[in-house]
Amino acid sequence: MNTAEKAEQLKQVTQKMEQDVEKLPLVKEAKEVVPSEGNPDAQIMFIGEAAGYHEYVQRRPFVGLAGKLLTKTLEEVGLRRQEVFIANMLRCRPPNNRDPLPEEIAAYAPYLDAEIDIIEPKIIATLGRFSMGKFLPLVKISQVHGQPRWVDWPASPNRGEKGKKILIMPLYHPAAALRSTQLLNTFKADFAKLPQLLNTLNGTPAHESKPTTESKPEEPQNQQLSLI
Repeated sequence: MNTAEKAEQLKQVTQKMEQDVEKLPLVKEAKEVVPSEGNPDAQIMFIGEAAGYHEYVQRRPFVGLAGKLLTKTLEEVGLRRQEVFIANMLRCRPPNNRDPLPEEIAAYAPYLDAEIDIIEPKIIATLGRFSMGKFLPLVKISQVHGQPRWVDWPASPNRGEKGKKILIMPLYHPAAALRSTQLLNTFKADFAKLPQLLNTLNGTPAHESKPTTESKPEEPQNQQLSLI
């Protein structure tokens, strides 16, 4: 698929979500849906938790204080917001910014899955424990943050492709990083591994990029999951 085709399909995913508001939790009108945004050809896709107040008002993901930190940290590691794709598990604002419920996550999952299939990112960076749990269930973010892992991604019925491995980079949510200096330092240190990972996946010559052993992808050790 070329860029224009991807952009059109992503637009259709949002339109389908807006048409489905009557059967989706926490929304009653199309204007309450907060779409994903970014580069259809993005090599890195960020997935957060849910929209907050500013996201709800502007109908854009990560535009509040947490979003400003995300944008700033991208720039610090040599990336631009326009280069990546940004999404959330929930495309709406939960009441009082509470945690999303399992049934709410499940209701919005098909739209997120469709976006992943369209974009085919080389890396999915999860922001916080809820998006991490989609790919790495039964683990604690405090134990696996900053440790890229291969996971199985099922075949897409729409595209008729076989299942494949996808690289997940668990990161703390920027909102959590804003509440703790220690977490902020950890968030930035983990974030800084993304360019190295991308260079390794793209086969960048060693003299251009020298990834650390910790961030160098290897072949999965089993069909379910492998620590890089």
